[in-house]
Amino acid sequence: MTLDDAQTPFLAVDATVVRANADRLSRHLAGLGVPLRAHVKTTKSVDLAALLDDGRPVPITVSTLAEASAFADAGYRDILYAVGIAPDKLPRVTALRDRGVDLTVLLDSVEQAAAVPAGVPALIEVDCDGHRGGVQPTDPVLLDIAHTLAARGAVPRGVLTHAGESYFADGVAALRAAAAHERDCAVRAAAVLRAAGFEAPVVSVGSTPTAHFATDLTGVTEVRAGNFLLFDLVMAGIGVCTPSDLAMTVVATVIGHRPDKGWILTDGGWMATSRDRGTARQRVDQGYGLVADLDGTLYDDLLMTDASQEHGILSVRPGSSAALPTLPVGARVRILPNHACATAAQHDRYHVVRPGSRAVEAVWSRIRGW
Repeated sequence: MTLDDAQTPFLAVDATVVRANADRLSRHLAGLGVPLRAHVKTTKSVDLAALLDDGRPVPITVSTLAEASAFADAGYRDILYAVGIAPDKLPRVTALRDRGVDLTVLLDSVEQAAAVPAGVPALIEVDCDGHRGGVQPTDPVLLDIAHTLAARGAVPRGVLTHAGESYFADGVAALRAAAAHERDCAVRAAAVLRAAGFEAPVVSVGSTPTAHFATDLTGVTEVRAGNFLLFDLVMAGIGVCTPSDLAMTVVATVIGHRPDKGWILTDGGWMATSRDRGTARQRVDQGYGLVADLDGTLYDDLLMTDASQEHGILSVRPGSSAALPTLPVGARVRILPNHACATAAQHDRYHVVRPGSRAVEAVWSRIRGW
C-alpha cells in the first residue's frame, strides 16, 4: 500500500520525523538533568510510544484509563493518570494497580482525596496560571488534601502543574518565562508539603512549550509533554517548532471545484481534521491547516479555509497573490493540522511512512474511548 492508494481521508505519520522530535526533547531535558514522562494523549498509540526509547516501556502520562489499560497490556508499569480523578473511576484504578501497575491519580480537592482508597498514590494538582484545575501553591487546602489522603492510608506522592497558558505565549522570552513560572509554582507547593512533614518525592511539570524552553528545572523531578512527538501548526505559530517538524498530516482527495469561488473541494472535512481553529488567535491564521502535495511540499499560500462534515475547502490565503494550483479530481493532498491531538482523535489508525517515500511501511492502531 502507498499514499496513492490507501482510502482517503486518513492519517499519515512520518516515523523518522517523530523520532527526530523525540530526540530533540530528550537531549534538551538531559542537559537539564530531568527525565521525561511522555504524555501519550496525543498519539494514543503503543507503537508510536515505542519510538521514544527503542521499545522499552518508559514512565508515561495518560489522559484516559483506556490508555492506561492498553499500555499496561503492553508492559508499561509506571503510569500517571493526569486528569482529575472521578470517584467512579477508582475501581478501575484499583484493578490496574492489582495487576502490578504503579498507577498514580491526580486531584485538587478534599472531596476527591476522601474517595481515594488506601495504598493508591496521588499527586495534588497545582494551578500555576489560572488555566484550568488545581490549587494555588500556598492555599491552605493543599495541606487539607494531603492530610485527608494520609488519613485514609492513601499516598500523597507530590505535586503536578501544567502551564496551559504557555500555548498562547509567543516568542522565546514569553515561553521561557512560562517555563520558569511553572517550575516556581510546583517547587513552592512541594516545599509547603515538606514543611508539613510530607515527603512529596514527585514534582511534576510540563507542557510541550515549557518543556522545550525551560532553562532551569532545579527542584523538578520529571517533565511531561505529549504534543512534541507530532507537533502542529499551533506549536509552529508560537515558535516551538517549524512546519517541517510536523510528523502527521491528513491525506485527502480532490473531489470537485468551484472556480467562481476560487475553491478546490476535498473529501477531508472536519470529521477528518477536527474543527480546531487554534491558529485563529495567533499572528498568522492558518485556517484549518496548510496544504502540501503528496510528497510533503507545501503549496504557496494554499490553505484549508473552511470545512463541513465531509467536505474540505481549499483556497488561497486571503490577500495573497499566489495562484490557485491546478489539482484535478482524484489528486491527493496532505493537510498539516492546527492541533495534533484533536486531528488524531478523528481517526483510528496511522499510516506510517518515511521521508521521500510514499510507501506505507505499517499501519498502527490508536486507542479510542475513555
